[in-house]
Amino acid sequence: MPVSTTAASADGLCAFVDASPSPFHVCHTAAAKLDALGFTRLAESDTWPSEATGNHYVVRGGSLVAWAGAQAGQHATTPFRVVGAHTDSPNLRVKQYPDLAVAGWQLVGLEPYGGALLNSWLDRELGISGRLTVRDGNSVRGLLIRIDDPILRVPQLAIHLSEDRRGVTLDPQRHVNAVWGVGREPRSFLGFVAEHAKVDANAVLGWELMTHDLTPSRVFGRDRDLVSAPRLDNQGTCYAGLEAFVAAVAEPGAAVPVLAMFDHEEVGSQSDRGAQSDLLSTVLERIVLSRGGGRAEFLATLAGSVCASGDMAHATHPNYPERHEPAHRIEVNGGPVLKVNQNLRYATDAVGAGAFALACEQARVPLQRYVHRADLPCGSTIGPMTAAGTGIPTADVGAPQLAMHSAREMMGAADVPAYAAALAAFLTPVNAGR
Repeated sequence: MPVSTTAASADGLCAFVDASPSPFHVCHTAAAKLDALGFTRLAESDTWPSEATGNHYVVRGGSLVAWAGAQAGQHATTPFRVVGAHTDSPNLRVKQYPDLAVAGWQLVGLEPYGGALLNSWLDRELGISGRLTVRDGNSVRGLLIRIDDPILRVPQLAIHLSEDRRGVTLDPQRHVNAVWGVGREPRSFLGFVAEHAKVDANAVLGWELMTHDLTPSRVFGRDRDLVSAPRLDNQGTCYAGLEAFVAAVAEPGAAVPVLAMFDHEEVGSQSDRGAQSDLLSTVLERIVLSRGGGRAEFLATLAGSVCASGDMAHATHPNYPERHEPAHRIEVNGGPVLKVNQNLRYATDAVGAGAFALACEQARVPLQRYVHRADLPCGSTIGPMTAAGTGIPTADVGAPQLAMHSAREMMGAADVPAYAAALAAFLTPVNAGR
């Protein structure tokens, strides 16, 4: 059967990122696309259809899982092909009591989320996004919030005031609060946000608010072959995975395609909606139940399934080539990356590696293999915890980029469609299972 083709492009990625300043907005952007394609959103608290022939998705906070309905020849034990990603990115987030006044400046108290490169957040005009919970009579409702006005800025210390004229080492407690006005009496930041949300400030009961860079994403470079954007880690995968999933649903293979995008990867995934939660396993089980299977069929289905855990990968840095494993150079615009770590910071095993390598071959895109330097600590992904929680063999994969965890990152323009094509081929195997 032909390999699924996708509509993924560098310009499409830029539009996706610009529409999605927070994990909640990632899910909103993805849900809007799925809705337009006829998908039905299900609530976890409801009884699901007993014959899941339609295409569906669920949203839990900043996480989303989508899957295709049953096709001809499929049954309760038809294996899953899962593409995983995460919706969150390192940034600066608003404290619970954010209003500060120092030396005639009005500040908003911020704290780092995840492993943010703090210096990259200095001297940028920042907006605010996330969600509020507001009182609605005797109940509470959620509300997306996005303020794209340039209201915040974290100022750098002048070189003349630095002890060694090299700048300061940033203290996350003291040095990342944002200026947003002048005056000795602090104005209510939450009141300002509530005003933009068109709700009474006293109705705001909870919030998850974060900053985002206001510079638009763009394709750049001498040959326009590079992408500059915030949050490529890991919205690069969210976008490619979504486009791959849509293509797989349009041209189904021998497995059930599933897209799982989790919040909170950057802080360990231990939450109600992170990769260590029950979200994926319970959704997969309910899919099997809706197709007439039981617990035994669910376990049999997992035994034949495979997962591609998608997260961005480190391209070899031209100014720091010595920081990379010399036998494993990774090129931008060189194709998707298979990530392997013998100490299981990545979940890739031979089964997962084989499935993804075959997918790249079928998609006619080159495959690069990444190994971290053995004398440097290696980052991790949702892969190991997803594999441990479900028992599904996994390949940790990604697209190469530079400046990971910066407020603004970069990747290759040609890697966007190549990455999506590989994921689409992975989701549409010719033969089911491993």
